[in-house]
Amino acid sequence: MAKYVLASQSPRRKQLLEWAEINFETIVEPTEETYPVELSPEEIAVHIAKQKAEAVRTKTAKIIIAADTIVVLGNEIIGKPQDREDALAILQKLSGKRHKVITGVFINGEGKEISFADSTDVEFHPLTPEQVAFYVDKYRPYDKAGAYAIQEWIGVIGIKSIKGDFYNVMGLPVSRVVQALKNF
Repeated sequence: MAKYVLASQSPRRKQLLEWAEINFETIVEPTEETYPVELSPEEIAVHIAKQKAEAVRTKTAKIIIAADTIVVLGNEIIGKPQDREDALAILQKLSGKRHKVITGVFINGEGKEISFADSTDVEFHPLTPEQVAFYVDKYRPYDKAGAYAIQEWIGVIGIKSIKGDFYNVMGLPVSRVVQALKNF
């Protein structure tokens, strides 16, 4: 029987927990993903992760693992693209630049809670409009913060450097999560 609940519909988070051989089930409840404007990017990611955990708390007594990933370019928080044009614009904005990928994690259950944010610096090579259009049309990254997945084609050909946890960019700093789960 699963001891943990993943409060996320992300196939990437699910895959990462499976790779870590964590025994879990998935429960997802819709959340607004809103936040107070005065929060830092790290606090925003944790705040939204906490919303996701609280949304499923009434459905289970198990330990809940929730996460949210945001992309930050300068002072701008870049979420998921609204449509094709937005995805194209986001990737052109990230082209040739360094940005931060921040994943907030919130874990609670058994009368305890742990939260943290993990940050990874990612730099893209300059991308041509043709490369960006090819990626968006083939991979349709509409459910991904920053309009890309590092483990897909765009990451393979477009990432110049990464400083930090690769899996954080995929959506979950899984080794930190595993360490945190030892406290439960």
